[in-house]
Amino acid sequence: MTISLHEAQPAGRHAALPTGSLFRRVYTPRACDALAYSMATYAMPLVVLATTGSASLTGLAFALEWIPRVAAFGFAGTLVDRSGAAIVCFIASLARALLVAGAAAVLVVLPPGTAETVTVMALAAVTGALTQFSFIANEAVGAVVSRQTQGQTHKVQSVLIGIDQTATLIGPALGGVLLLTGPTRMLACLSVLSFASAALALQTPPTPLRTARRGGPAPGGGLREGWQTLRALPSLRRLVAGLACSNLTLGLLQSASPILVEDRFGHSPAAAGALWSIAAAATLAAVALCRAGLDRLGLWGVGVISATFAAAACLAVPQAPSYTGYVTLIAIFMAADGGLTIVLRTLRSQVIPPAAFGTTLSLTILLLLLPFPLAGILLALTPPPHLNSLIGACALLQALTLLATFLRLRNDPALRARTPPPHNET
Repeated sequence: MTISLHEAQPAGRHAALPTGSLFRRVYTPRACDALAYSMATYAMPLVVLATTGSASLTGLAFALEWIPRVAAFGFAGTLVDRSGAAIVCFIASLARALLVAGAAAVLVVLPPGTAETVTVMALAAVTGALTQFSFIANEAVGAVVSRQTQGQTHKVQSVLIGIDQTATLIGPALGGVLLLTGPTRMLACLSVLSFASAALALQTPPTPLRTARRGGPAPGGGLREGWQTLRALPSLRRLVAGLACSNLTLGLLQSASPILVEDRFGHSPAAAGALWSIAAAATLAAVALCRAGLDRLGLWGVGVISATFAAAACLAVPQAPSYTGYVTLIAIFMAADGGLTIVLRTLRSQVIPPAAFGTTLSLTILLLLLPFPLAGILLALTPPPHLNSLIGACALLQALTLLATFLRLRNDPALRARTPPPHNET
């Protein structure tokens, strides 16, 4: 390992949390922040559309929301490692709550026009960055706690993924319903959720801290430190590379689905939204199955099965005969992707040094997100008649990459070891 780490918590930090404490100190704060995250991600562009009436400004707001998030990854991870997850989540959630509440009040008094547009655009950008800080902090808490569950890391991670997927189902719908009564009520709800997240963050378990270097951070900041850690973890590095390639196909399907649903199958754009809700429900079911499967098959076994289903579903998408068939294939792919996510998050929690978790997590998330804009560029450059060919080519690349990834990991002890049966989940 090329970086010096130390634990800043007292010796008793390795004691496993009781089930009640897990619910109160980990799952409840995560659920509240995940719902706020979901609303901030999916409903903020709708606020822009409701206030400006401009589809182009709505697209720009979505971009402005994600650019600061990507830029914040390295700094957020470093801050979590230096200061602790609880204080970072508290400050980020409180700042988001105050900002959104202030914006809701301002929108009540501002007349329609340039000032209103500037307000909602700036709000989208700033909430995106603040939301990323609280997300990284909660991920660090989940990783630390899952290490303390005596061989049941995947149990905690599957619950956390279930919380995130449930929030993804509820958040956009809740935001859309509230927007029917006006942007102010949606923003007020987001503000209340953010205040609750800030309060709950104070009771989350402590996370290990990294000692600040003399003279300040190393050149290159948190991403360089994260890369140094990732280089020393070949199993995680290979898995991230394989899933990044899989995300290229996922990003292409997400961006191309409205076109396929409307032009190829003759359904309205609303059917594309229903498609991803069905896929999210399938992912929740897959998470429950994988939780049981990991006890018997281990990470490698579940990963291979998930990768096989994901690749097969994507290879079949260009030949989908109907909208129902297309929805079925996308649901299978997303369910398999949920299994791969459990493998990644469980491995990540097991092998990353606790005091370097924030910076390494930030880097892995960044690597997994970079294929999404690339997918958008590929879609923009591809004429509609050749869209199926592009999807097929990306699906083939995904299948070959996942095959190579799990062949290289077949003898890796971190993935091949079977998870012991539950014996003390408290």
